[in-house]
Amino acid sequence: MREGNQQTKSASQQVAEQVTKQAKLAQQASRQLALLSSEQKNAALRAIKEQLVTDRDYILAENKHDVDKAIASGQLDSFIDRLSLTPERIVALADSLEDLAVLADPVGETTAEWVQKDGLAIRSVRVPLGVVGMIYEARPNVTVDAAAISLKTGNAVVLRGSASTTRSNLALVKSIQTALQNMGLPHEAVQYLSTTDRGAVDVMCSLHGIIDVIIPRGGASLINRVVKNSIVPVIETGVGNCHIFIDQTADYSMAKAIVQNAKLSRPAVCNALESLLIHKDFGQDQSITLLTSLLDAGVELRACERTIASYPELQDRFVLATEQDWHAEFLDAILAVKTVTNLDEALEHIATYGTKHSESILTQDQVQAERFLQAVDAAVVYHNASTRFTDGGEFGFGAEIGISTQKLHARGPMGLTALTSIKYRILGNGQTR
Repeated sequence: MREGNQQTKSASQQVAEQVTKQAKLAQQASRQLALLSSEQKNAALRAIKEQLVTDRDYILAENKHDVDKAIASGQLDSFIDRLSLTPERIVALADSLEDLAVLADPVGETTAEWVQKDGLAIRSVRVPLGVVGMIYEARPNVTVDAAAISLKTGNAVVLRGSASTTRSNLALVKSIQTALQNMGLPHEAVQYLSTTDRGAVDVMCSLHGIIDVIIPRGGASLINRVVKNSIVPVIETGVGNCHIFIDQTADYSMAKAIVQNAKLSRPAVCNALESLLIHKDFGQDQSITLLTSLLDAGVELRACERTIASYPELQDRFVLATEQDWHAEFLDAILAVKTVTNLDEALEHIATYGTKHSESILTQDQVQAERFLQAVDAAVVYHNASTRFTDGGEFGFGAEIGISTQKLHARGPMGLTALTSIKYRILGNGQTR
């Protein structure tokens, strides 16, 4: 027993030492990155773009190993979709780097400046955070997005993906590091933790003073684990239990198009619709037609008792919702449906079960719309639009590093400025205090 414990301890120590070593390499590289010009950083992004295209076949072959393993283990189709790379997705990843390169560099931007009575000239400027730690699940595209946004803002990054994407992520990081090396830049700026030991996450969370911020991106269990255990500052990203409330004055054609888009366009993403709230006075025939269209499209509707009773024609096609369903981020062709009496009930439901990600109201009543937009506590609130627009690209930010559902430093889709801090530069001419 003692020998076994010693071996386990030794393995844990090895993981801790390796993670710490890689984080320190990233920290050293971050000091060089902070001094790069915008032109140098943009050239690096374009070099990575070309390298990804050059290495496409190798990346796809490595991804196929991960996908085949996931299929053999019985993973859901939604999981396979998140994991899979295709020639088109690699082209899209490469193109996103060009989109990022043409965006303005926030580093060095003056956010405020003034002169005090004593003559001190004070200027607030944007600076890199330093080292970003990314902990994420089965989305290889995050590897490229996180590295690219970090590099654009002069930050180094330590990446920790899930075991299911190890070969895909290592292939992508190899391309990124090759491009940096060819540009004469420190390839250590992008580190990937290849160990599948879950203890690596805990080590990252302990590296206060080496890693400057950790961004967990994935399911609720991953995010909660990082938030609870980390002594490194954390930007909490979005579990998306997103709601749409159909008010009694909503335009039917608009409501149908928006709900179908929000649920069906890509069910496995965090900005997809998970809970539909319908005003009791929204037209009976319209509601039946809308719900039938979802059922016919293969969506499982988990409905409250009132909804089931309200539409006897569909009773056999509903599943009775449980308390857990109101909390759920399904990431699948499943939708919770509740009939509500008024806007107040809808607001109370969202306040109770929402995850502060994205919420939408469909209504022609401007007073109701304004009240919803003001009252709902979420990173993004919509009037007469799909929740699927909560995305850095759709907001014009270029690639995003995640969607923050917290309230400090960054909230909503996080683009370039979310990975910067500020520094005060003070110019004097001999002042003393």
